This record gives sequence, structure tokens and C-alpha cells, in this order.
Amino acid sequence: MAAARAAAAAGAAVLLVDSGAALGGQYHRQNSLHGGREFTLPAGVEHLAESQVWALEPVPGGHRLHIRTGPADSPERAGRTVDTAALVLATGAYDRALPFPGWDLPGVFTAGAAQALAKGQGVAVGERVVLAGTGPFLLPVAESLIAVGSRVAAILEAGDPVTGWLAAPGGVVAGRRRLAELARYTALLARRRIPYHHRSTVIETHGTGRVEAVTVARLDARWRVLPGSERRVAADAVCVGFGFTPQLELAVAARCALAGGFVAVDIAQATSVPGVYAAGELTGIGGAELAAAEGELAGAAAAARLLGARLPAPVRALRRVREGRRFAAALERAYPVRDGWRTWPRDDTVVCRCEEVTCGELRRAVAERDAVGVRSVKLVSRAGLGLCQGRVCGRAVAELAGLDDPGAAFARRPIAAPVRLGELAEAPPDEPAEPSPGPQQHPTRLEREQP
Repeated sequence: MAAARAAAAAGAAVLLVDSGAALGGQYHRQNSLHGGREFTLPAGVEHLAESQVWALEPVPGGHRLHIRTGPADSPERAGRTVDTAALVLATGAYDRALPFPGWDLPGVFTAGAAQALAKGQGVAVGERVVLAGTGPFLLPVAESLIAVGSRVAAILEAGDPVTGWLAAPGGVVAGRRRLAELARYTALLARRRIPYHHRSTVIETHGTGRVEAVTVARLDARWRVLPGSERRVAADAVCVGFGFTPQLELAVAARCALAGGFVAVDIAQATSVPGVYAAGELTGIGGAELAAAEGELAGAAAAARLLGARLPAPVRALRRVREGRRFAAALERAYPVRDGWRTWPRDDTVVCRCEEVTCGELRRAVAERDAVGVRSVKLVSRAGLGLCQGRVCGRAVAELAGLDDPGAAFARRPIAAPVRLGELAEAPPDEPAEPSPGPQQHPTRLEREQP
């Protein structure tokens, strides 16, 4: 939304392709039961809701986007292709989940899914919920669960964030505006008497048909379980969140350079590919305020490219981005995911839920068949070949298999979002006209409807 507003303010015509049914995204998710904040876009912005770019390809002068619009389960979804010389990617991220015995039992949710159900539908995932993982995102999830009537039995932070923050005082200064938010969460936990334990996590769930209890344990500095620290806690739901994995499919398809598992950008949010900009969690996990500031910079830069004009830099957004990135870097140091988690799964622990591949099967397939790349790992083990295409399990599978660049290993796919075979078989639309080489004469977008 920030990128669209900035580009429109500069005089560019904008198409906002939005996977959501309403404006707001995950952070400002609309509550269909109780209403939500109203968002508007300026003139010059066309909002294409419930739409996904399922493929992206380079064309002379820019990129071609293949879009499907409509609910995923609707036979009436419409197709469309769009050519553009300036593309802003803000595809966000999804929860990172780590496999442990029983994580496939009904009643286990990712933290983001639990929050989405609470904020978007007013639905509580359980009556007595345990939150486990790492990072400050666990706190707003707890707040959302409490708001819909859940009792939070405990929040289990696998790391030691106090030590991490003390080692990064500059990040604390950069994030000083968030101290009031932290104080609010702390007060909420105190009022509700919710235990908050460091270096602890859920290592197993128990139940017949669904979660009835969990085993929690203390962890050492590398996240290995401390023997004798295990104890059982009653719960009917577990929410797990070990940070986020950026949704890189379109960025990888555009051949954008990556750094540390994220899209590398310059001060104007430009990627290594001319005409492609990135903002938000694609470039690093730093929160909604940083994402919006990056979006403003990206939108302004994209408009300048389209219009062939030098536009004044959004100085306030630049300041917010610099400060936000310092905070994001400190956040990453304070909440790292340690490799000791790889000792949690047993041989019979499912690591790929779609294909029901266990940890033992994965390790044997890799060892016995000498699988050295993501393609060979998928072929010899079936992990990542199911419905989610590795979006849930991919990073964990890549780490357990010892693959290079595990954060992006499963993001290299030509089809970025699910489509039906019938949709692929449709007669293609007429080829859109090629963009003209001069930025002054370049149409902002060229569109054709599919039959």
C-alpha cells in the first residue's frame, strides 16, 4: 500500500496485485465479524484483490506477470497478463516452523495462522494454548489469542533475548519507539499471570486425535534439550513460530540477487535486476513500520524509472529505513535459530507432512543416495513434492539434509502459486505489445484479458 501511494503521488499509474480480499495485509488484517480499519488508495491506483502472480518472466524492457484473480477454490477465476517496466515486490514472509515429535497432530498451529484466525475471523484455536518459538512476534499473538477468549498457559522463548539485546545496544536505541509496545505486552502477561520462560520450548505433543498435552523442556545455548528438564503441560492447542521465511519465489524468478536468504537491495530498494524493487520482509524481518518505509522508497523509485524523471527523495522514509534496518539487524542477533533444534526430531518424526516423509527416511535417502542438491533431495526422499511445495517444510528439510542456502533452496520454482491444470491449458492471450525503450514514452502497463 505504501509503495502504491508513493508511486501514485509521483504521477505514475499503478496496479496493486493483492492476494487479500481487502486492503490491509497480514498486519492490518480485516476482521470479517467485527469490522476493521478502512483503507483507501489514491486516484491512479487500480486494486486487484484476491489475485496472485503465479509466474513471472522477463520481456524486452521489463517483466511479464501472469495473474489469476478470484478465490482459490472458485472455477470462475480469471486470468490476465501484465507487462511492466517497473515492478515492486512485497510478497512478505510466512511462519518458520521446526519439526518435533507430534507437530503434525491436529491442534498444532503456526503462530501466524493462530493470529490470522483470531484477527480475521474471531476464532480461538484452543481454550488452553501454549506458545513456543523465538522472537517478539509471540507477544502480539498471545494478545490476539487472549482477545478471542483463549487462556495462554505459557510462552516459551527458545533463546535468551536479554543477552542478545545487551550485546546490541545500538539496536535497542533504534527500536526505542517499540518500548511502549513491549511495556504493554509485559503488563498484559503480568495481569493474566502468564509464565514467560527463556531457553524453553515444546519438544513433543501428546493426544489421541488431537493435542491434549505437551512436553516442554529447557534448552542449552545451542538449543539442545537439557536431560531431566522435561515436564508435561496440559493444553489443547500449541502455536509455534521460529521467526519467518521470506516468500522468495517471484524474486528468484526475476533473478534477483540474494544475501543471507533475503533479497539484496540498495538505498532506493532497487534489486540487482533493473526495474525490479523489493520491500518488506523480502529484504529482512524488521516489522510493519520498516516495511512501510521501504515500500514508500520503492514506490517512489519505481515511479521515477517509469516517468524518466528525477523525483525528490522521501527523506523521512529514508531515515525510518536506516533506523529500522539497525533495529532489524539487532533483532536477528537477539533471536537466532540455533542448530541444536536438529536433535529434536526422532527418526519417526514426520518432517514433510504433505508426503509423510519422516526424519529417518530423509536422512537415509540423503546418506544412501548421495543427494547433494535440492532437486535430488526431493526426488530421492519425496520431501517438498506435496501440496505446499516445501513452503512449510522446505527450510527444515534443507537444513536437515545439509543443503547450501537452506532459506532459498525450495523457492526456485517456475510456478509461484498453485494453479489448475485447466488454467495452464487455456489458450494464451494475444501477446502484449512490447514496452517501448524510452522511459518517457513507456506505457505504465499493458494488459490483456484471457478468454
